[in-house]
Amino acid sequence: MSSHTASSSNGGNGSGDSGAPRRNSKRPKYSKFTQQELPACKPILTPRWVVSAFMLVAIVFIPIGIACLLGSRDVVEVVKRYEKECIPVENRGNEVQFIQSGANKTCTISMTIPKRMKQPIYVYYQLDNFYQNHRRYVKSRSDEQLKSASKENDTSSCKPEDTATGRGAIVPCGLIAWSLFNDTYSFSRGNQSLTVNKKGIAWKSDKEKRFGKDVFPKNFQGGGVVGGKSLNASIRLSDQEDLMVWMRTAALPTFRKLYGKIEVDLEAKEVINVTLDNNYNTYSFNGKKKLVLSTTSWIGGRNDFLGIAYLTVGMICFALSMGFTIVYFVKPRRLGDPTFLSWNRGPGSH
Repeated sequence: MSSHTASSSNGGNGSGDSGAPRRNSKRPKYSKFTQQELPACKPILTPRWVVSAFMLVAIVFIPIGIACLLGSRDVVEVVKRYEKECIPVENRGNEVQFIQSGANKTCTISMTIPKRMKQPIYVYYQLDNFYQNHRRYVKSRSDEQLKSASKENDTSSCKPEDTATGRGAIVPCGLIAWSLFNDTYSFSRGNQSLTVNKKGIAWKSDKEKRFGKDVFPKNFQGGGVVGGKSLNASIRLSDQEDLMVWMRTAALPTFRKLYGKIEVDLEAKEVINVTLDNNYNTYSFNGKKKLVLSTTSWIGGRNDFLGIAYLTVGMICFALSMGFTIVYFVKPRRLGDPTFLSWNRGPGSH
């Protein structure tokens, strides 16, 4: 009976009897890892440790949040919405027909500078309710075609803007390039014209890797319906930075894209006159167009979210630490002696 028991207990690993049948076992090979006997850190979360941890997070996060908010508030930003203002009064009931017509769409708006703006001053255009993240829109491009002239006919993913009837492939092809933003802005203060520098607005990686130096526009906006701006066929794509900025698609339906930089200081209370061509059709989908002038700080552009997030977490941790401290002193909980815990007892203890 005892030999049978021994044979059964050793059956998983084989027995000394070579003639005995072997049986499979799911029992893992013994090791400290499989048996969870490795040394481990098992901290005891006493009230003092918990209060100290929350207080440490609060001490670190609250100053960071205040610094981020102050950095964001140092940014001077002027925003002007213009898509309705730039439609003549007699055409405001039928904006789509006006924007698609050949009428003169030149418009003048003014922007008042609230505080002194130090150069460089970044000029952005902002579009609302424009879904650049739509799956079919995002896929309608050919990165291979943008990189090399030898891939000119690689337009399989660009439909419906892939070829121009009777003229071959469109370069650059696809809906993203086809819908290139085509409003233009000219700035002045008094009788002085303000130059907008449009160099250096695209990512360096785009200029050097994604847009080829031997690729030139071809048959662009030649597929029938014109979607947006036309490109100069004598300028290679690696030098057309406004196209690079546009083709880096936005994740949200409200987004800003860099138009250029004004490289002079603007003083407080100055009135900046903007002469613009209101060409881009956002009226078909109830979109909004805004012109933005903005400076930057050490944190970048104006964005209060990061500072508010740090402050919120820091204040919550501070409140929890104060609450636990009050509870600890008003109604303390009796703690056991940690020396009696199983992992603190010696091998001979009972």
